[in-house]
Amino acid sequence: MTIDPRHEHVQPNAVPKKRPARNQVFNKTVLAWSLWDWGSAAFNAVATTFVFSVYLTTDGLFTDKDSASSALGIGLTVAGIAIALMAPITGQRADRKGRGTLWLGINTYLVVVLTAAMFFVRPESPLGPVGALWLGIALLGLGNVFFEFASVNYNAMLGRISTPETMGRVSGLGWGSGYVGGIVLLLILFVGFIQPEVGWFGVTSTDGLNIRVAMVVAALWFGLSALPVLLTVRGRKVAGSEFETGRESIITSYKLLWGTVKRLWKEAPHTVFFLLASAVFRDGLAGVFTFGAVIGRGTFGFSAGEVLIFGVAANVVAGIATIAFGALDDKLGPKRVIIISLVSMVLSGLAVFIFHDGGPIMFWIFGLILCVFVGPAQSASRSFLARVIPAGREGEVFGLYATTGRAVSFLAPMLFTVSITVGKIFTPAGESAQHWGILGIALILLLGLVMMLPVKAEKAHLDSFND
Repeated sequence: MTIDPRHEHVQPNAVPKKRPARNQVFNKTVLAWSLWDWGSAAFNAVATTFVFSVYLTTDGLFTDKDSASSALGIGLTVAGIAIALMAPITGQRADRKGRGTLWLGINTYLVVVLTAAMFFVRPESPLGPVGALWLGIALLGLGNVFFEFASVNYNAMLGRISTPETMGRVSGLGWGSGYVGGIVLLLILFVGFIQPEVGWFGVTSTDGLNIRVAMVVAALWFGLSALPVLLTVRGRKVAGSEFETGRESIITSYKLLWGTVKRLWKEAPHTVFFLLASAVFRDGLAGVFTFGAVIGRGTFGFSAGEVLIFGVAANVVAGIATIAFGALDDKLGPKRVIIISLVSMVLSGLAVFIFHDGGPIMFWIFGLILCVFVGPAQSASRSFLARVIPAGREGEVFGLYATTGRAVSFLAPMLFTVSITVGKIFTPAGESAQHWGILGIALILLLGLVMMLPVKAEKAHLDSFND
């Protein structure tokens, strides 16, 4: 194996068949793959970040905003624990059976169904406002579970549709497409349902109908956008696996996973170090988008419409930055992109807390700075790992990537909730302590940064697994 001086990674020896031209970024397969990211904005931007989660935590709609925010944190914590227990084997089982694309489709459309079911979450529900709140949290939590399962199979495709010379740009194109898709979808929802008193088809805000219809539109958006990759990229078996045919028990799958962990620790311990570090900072990145709009609405006084406008602006800067940083990823290496992003986000998060009394302009400034660096850190994290995985084991290692990430996915919701609770001690009676939640998110990002610093990319490379 040889070290390419232009990159932080080591060129892999095992090269899949029919790889694209080494410097070709745009082709039919990459564009079809990127459309899944484009459509995923329906869940990430609309359900988790800017619309549905804000709807659930709107003060007085289901309950007071502090209680609703804490309940949302609890629900997402439970979802994170469920993912940690169930995700370890999804990628490896799918890839060994050659069914990565099939399971990408199954998990994607489960998310689509759950998103559409959010239509039934309304304040005047027979379940009562609190019951409806918990229904919404349950749908959002389950959506996160199946979305993560789908992401395992989706991320595993990156090494098959790109080369080491283009991997950063292809990954950045995917993430950037997600942000652009978020822009377009949020604008459609804003103009058609959220902003006008009477929206398209006579939809109004009575009983949250405008938000509920928006979730149905989001479900359709994701469902249609996911089709191209399912029809273009086929699954692929791992040669030599004794479990290519026949049934495989859950116990067997976990035994194989443990074997993977042991091989990683023996052959490339810095890969393990990266998995642990990225698990922490990726949870912080998720926390930024999950709770950022909640803080914008509750702490900085944004209306529902203003939250959507901010969401559009956030997606513009995030999309441009992610695509641009993809080129830096290929030139400088993904680790440097990750470090730059995390430092900038920790400082911006602290600024949001310090200047929370400064009004909406402060959130516009520092909130957008946060959004600039979320996408590049996510994209570079994905390309870092994809660069070092041997061909045919992508699903297995990305399954482990999801496992380590979701094993600590309770951190952001938990520290967000704990920080608010601690903040109440120092906040005068009658005032909200919601802004304290950003400190919990910043702490997670800082911890991930510290853990990432000693990771050496050249020592994380895997030529193969010695079975």
